[in-house]
Amino acid sequence: MLPIQVPVEEFTTPDPVTADASTMVDDLRLLMERHGIRHLPIVQDGAVVGIVSDRDMRLFAGLSAAEKFQVQASDIMAENPLSVTASTPLDEVAFLMSERKVGSVIVKDEEGALLGIFTATDALNALIEIIREGRSSASQE
Repeated sequence: MLPIQVPVEEFTTPDPVTADASTMVDDLRLLMERHGIRHLPIVQDGAVVGIVSDRDMRLFAGLSAAEKFQVQASDIMAENPLSVTASTPLDEVAFLMSERKVGSVIVKDEEGALLGIFTATDALNALIEIIREGRSSASQE
C-alpha cells in the first residue's frame, strides 16, 4: 500500500466563526450554541490570538450573571493556539494534536492568514473517508 499524502486543507472547516478578544463570556456561549461549534478562534486585528473551547466555557458556567459580565474571551482563551499551514500533511497535524492533547488546530494560508479550523471531528471524518476510499479501491482491483 502506498503512503497517503493528504494536505490538512482538504478536511479543514473553512471560514470558521470567530470572536473578538473583548467578547463577553455569555456572548461566546451563545455564539457557540447558535453555530453548533466547540472551538472558537479569537481574533484581534485580523490575527488569531487564542481559542476558546466548550471545555473552557463549562468552567465558567457556574458564574453569577454579575461575574459573567466581568469575563471576556481574552480572560479564558488558550493563547497562541497550535497552527499549521494548509499544505501540512494530515498525518502530521493529527500527530501534533494527539501529542499536545488539543481538539483543534488553526489552519493558515501560506501568508499566515486564517483559512480555517481543523478539529478532532474533521480528523475522524478524514479517517472514515480515507478508509472507505481504500476499501473501495482494493475491492476494484
